[in-house]
Amino acid sequence: MIRLEGVTVTYPGAAAPALRDVDLAVGEGELCLVVGPTGAGKSTLLRAVASLVPHFTGGLLEGRVVVDGRDTRTHLPRDLADVVGVVVQDPASGFVTDTVEEELAYGMEQLGVPPEVMRRRVEEVLDLLGLAALRDRPLADLSGGEQQRVAIGAVLTSHPRVLVLDEPTSALDPTAAEEVLAALTRLVHDLGMTVLLAEHRLERVVQYADRVVLVAADGTVVHGRPQDVLPGSVVAPPVVELARLAGWSPVPLSVRDARRLAAPLRERVVAAGAGAASAAPRASATAPLLVASRLSVRHGTTRAVREVDLAVRPGEVVAVMGRNGAGKSSLLWALQGAGPRSGGTVAMRDDEGRAGGEVAPTGLPGALGRVLRRGARTAPGTGGLPDPAALSPADARRLVGLVPQDPAQLLYLETVAAECAAADRESGAEPGTTAALLAGLAGTVPPLAHPRDLSEGQRLALVLAVQLAARPRVLLLDEPTRGLDYAAKARLATALREHAARAGAVLLSSHDVEFVAEAATRVVVLAAGEVVTDGPARDVLVASPTFAPQVAKVLHPVELLTVAAVAAALAVPA
Repeated sequence: MIRLEGVTVTYPGAAAPALRDVDLAVGEGELCLVVGPTGAGKSTLLRAVASLVPHFTGGLLEGRVVVDGRDTRTHLPRDLADVVGVVVQDPASGFVTDTVEEELAYGMEQLGVPPEVMRRRVEEVLDLLGLAALRDRPLADLSGGEQQRVAIGAVLTSHPRVLVLDEPTSALDPTAAEEVLAALTRLVHDLGMTVLLAEHRLERVVQYADRVVLVAADGTVVHGRPQDVLPGSVVAPPVVELARLAGWSPVPLSVRDARRLAAPLRERVVAAGAGAASAAPRASATAPLLVASRLSVRHGTTRAVREVDLAVRPGEVVAVMGRNGAGKSSLLWALQGAGPRSGGTVAMRDDEGRAGGEVAPTGLPGALGRVLRRGARTAPGTGGLPDPAALSPADARRLVGLVPQDPAQLLYLETVAAECAAADRESGAEPGTTAALLAGLAGTVPPLAHPRDLSEGQRLALVLAVQLAARPRVLLLDEPTRGLDYAAKARLATALREHAARAGAVLLSSHDVEFVAEAATRVVVLAAGEVVTDGPARDVLVASPTFAPQVAKVLHPVELLTVAAVAAALAVPA
């Protein structure tokens, strides 16, 4: 169904090819998982199959790509529209209509599908992906995860023979991700659809894959069965990393298979005195940096956030979790001040729980005192403390910074170097500060590259570096791990912990349970805009069948969350 013969792709101005001498054949009815480090060329491989490379992206393609007998050298993307369906990393960028039902029908209209067939397919996809309750909703009002399901549905209604998906579960909660992957698996098994899927959250999808294609950092590719490729891969899910630590062979790909092998490992951990249930730590007596009281947000008739009380203290990394549409993004934007509020208050505090003073006890600039002396509006009922919504952009950036779900919203210059230099100037930081932060998060990023030509993970790292350069007291992040491989997420977790350790605080929303297990000290769970759980990360995650990470599931009832924690308990290198 898909054949690549000696494919090399080189983009204009690039020092090296994005893909190098790729030979690959994917048969009909296969689910092929594409993995590799951030920026390795996975998206380029997918775009080449869809004929977007080079016809849309530019660059030089050497070799041949043949899809269902059609050579992409002579077939433009529109010539493959009846065969190949594509879901990109940013689904909202591909929407062309206003409502969910219209978007599901649009692709079929372009292909001339009869109206009676269109109606039947729309209903089938609404049920398949759990979208029936959203059919009349405006696309702009949906959460990121809901938009992602709509984008997948809009492709499925056209009944393509080949489905190309770039991180299809990155914005989905764990339950929704399982439902989408189960639906894709049914299409593969029952209808013989060929699926080419790139994903960083391998723990979600690897057990469904017939084949894994590993794209290395130099653009070369190896492929084979998951159990053959992943043990030697630089990117692997926690269950495979746990198997390496424990010496299991063959390597299990699912929690169920791993549990069958885990009894001796659990005994070793228990004998080492680790993983036992522990009392929840007492709440910190330190005064909070950010306080929300009865905070509410409405979007039209939808109550996204309902009278939420929340306090974030110095040293904390707080993860906000919950199903798609629970109100996580609305909460973050309301706290930052740029988003709407329909009620309640938000206030910033310093380390002593008061506003004032040019220098805080930590030695950080006393931005709060300067803000108050300028006469910024204060939040009612907070003793005269400032509301982030009332601050000038410069003052707000030093107190609370937000990295949105689509980081490209904050990028506006022509090169990475220009963005870094502008961030240094606007933050009053030493020249090179932002570039150094970026290198620490994402490794080498071409300074002359256009920010919109970066991979999703590199773009996120750039925006995070821009925000960190201002040293905000509270850092807000909305789904910060989209497009990041496991190594990049580990570096991000380290950066967030270091920020919190410098008397700052982090509040992030995420569906990535493995990242939350590694980075967060506290977890808040939202449901229908209300806080239903708020407690230490270990207690909340272990107790949840939905949010428990793979290691916790494999070793249950031992209460360890990560492979690093198991290695530490056994005093062996991770």
